[in-house]
Order: sequence, then structure tokens, then C-alpha cells
Amino acid sequence: MVSIKDVAERAGVSVATVSNSLNRPDRVSVTTRARVLSVIDELGYVRSESARQLRAGHSRLLALLVLDMGNPFFVDVARGVEAAARDEGLGVMLCNSGQDPEAEALYLSLFAEQRVRGVLVTPADVSGANLDSLRRQGIPSVLVDRKVGSERACSVAVDDVAGGALAVRHLLERGHRDIAFVTGPGSLTQCLDRRTGALSALHEHGLDDDVLSVLEVPALDVASGRDAGARLLGLPTRPSAVFCANDLLALGLLQALFAAGVRVPEDIALVGYDDIEFAAAAAVPLTSVRQPAFRIGRKAAELVLTEADPGHVHQQVIYEPELVVRRSSLPPAR
Repeated sequence: MVSIKDVAERAGVSVATVSNSLNRPDRVSVTTRARVLSVIDELGYVRSESARQLRAGHSRLLALLVLDMGNPFFVDVARGVEAAARDEGLGVMLCNSGQDPEAEALYLSLFAEQRVRGVLVTPADVSGANLDSLRRQGIPSVLVDRKVGSERACSVAVDDVAGGALAVRHLLERGHRDIAFVTGPGSLTQCLDRRTGALSALHEHGLDDDVLSVLEVPALDVASGRDAGARLLGLPTRPSAVFCANDLLALGLLQALFAAGVRVPEDIALVGYDDIEFAAAAAVPLTSVRQPAFRIGRKAAELVLTEADPGHVHQQVIYEPELVVRRSSLPPAR
């Protein structure tokens, strides 16, 4: 392996001059730097990131820890993080907790060992203990797709209460009075907020909570949506409309309904959440509550990179959701 000393000897300069040519070019002449870079290209020298990391005290990586990389919503969040990191000459380490607090703790420990520049995380541990450990080690962090109730940290999220209200208000305005809400684990704040919003829409219309039947599933994925569909079809009274806590659940539910010969929206209207790319491409285009996933990721990365700035003030950024209406919730044309 070519070393920095080999470059210095071939270029006829000191090791310090090679280092300055790479890291502090203003300290060397244009001619000297050009000679050094030519030798680097000739020898194929690659500088040691581990050595640079030891000197700087941190790496050139941001870490992103999400709940489920199988969800296209988080793929778009990651794209936003990557775009902001690339602007700063940084890379992104992407990991998946699978909604498991123990896996989350292991990854956060790994990030600390790697001395990443900052951590972006959608927490699986609702207690926040894992993140407290990270902060004690001086590693900046920002919560993604999760609101913070205090000013201890930055966060970037969507108003999920408003999003849940948008979805159910849309169904109520189309005459539905027997609505099911298919949701993930009750420990997930996003699911709880979307349910709160759904109930608030009922109250706006003078309706009681029991108008909304809640079906909780273990995961926010397509398989859980299919299972929820089987449960719905087995109910004594079938709801006329279903609101799902994310689009993957809605797509799985749509599969189950189709397999049973239940028509959407003629027999059951359907609304999802996130507006992933597949929502518009479904067999019946899916009405969904849109989250600006790319903007969420980019803003979170921009915030974590300012944590070390003097006078930094934590921000809680909340975007407004948007209802995108498609055929799955509209009555057929007469």
C-alpha cells in the first residue's frame, strides 16, 4: 500500500507538505500542490480515513437509523439525508432497527465507536434512554419522523395528528359512518398521533369514538395489511371505509380484499398514509396522506451539521401533511 511518505519522497517534499496539499491547500504554492497531486495520481495513493479520524476526533459520516428500510417512505428520507451530506463532502451510514430497541442500542453504540459526525434516528425505544447515552458521548443527534416534546434536541416531523384528521375527515365527508383504522404497534408515536387525529375528525362531525374500529397489527408492512384484511372480512359487520396508518398496510389490505372479491371503493373505501410511489401505481390508485419524506431527511441532516455551531438553538420542525385523493376512496361515477 502506498503511504504518504512514498508520495513525499517521489514529489521531493516533506510529509507535512503532502498533508497540507490535501487538507490545507492555501498553505502550499500552486506549483507544489500540482506536483504533489500528480504524484498521488501516479502512485494511486489513498489517504487513511482512520488516521484522519484520529486527528479530527470524528469521521466524515452521518449515521441514519430508521425503523424499516422496507418502507419506501424511509428510502426517500435517506435520499434527502444523502443529498445534504453530499453537499458537505460527507457519506451516510444507513441502518435498520426493525422497530427493536435492542437493535437500536447496538447500532447507536456502533455509531459512537465510529465517531460519526452526527446521528439521525427514528427511535424504536420510546423511553429515549438510548439517545441519552449518545448525547453523553458528545455525538449530535436529530429525531426524524418524530416530534420532541422539549427543547433538548432537534427534530423534523410531519403533523401526524393533522394527517389522521385529513384522512378521516375525507371519509366522513363522503358519507361513511363505520370506519376502521388499521394501525401498527401502540408504542409508535406516529400511529398514536394518527389515531388522535382520526378521532378529532369524528368529534368535529359530532360523532362518538366508537364510529372508529381500531385494528392493531404487529408491523407496518404489506403482510400485516393482508392479515388485517382477513380480520376485517371476518367481522360480523364490515366497515364501509378503512384508514391505514401507512401505505404498505393499505396495499396489503387491498390485496386481501381483491382476493376475497371485495371491490374498492364500491364495497370498501380505502385511505393510506405516506403517499409512497407505489400508492399511485396500485391496481386501484390509493388515496393517501402525503409526507414530504425527502425534505424531512434533508432538513434533519442540515440540522445535525449545525449542532456544534456556537449559539446553536434546537429546532422542532413540523411540516404540514397533504391529502392526495385518488380512486380508492371515491364513489364510482353514476
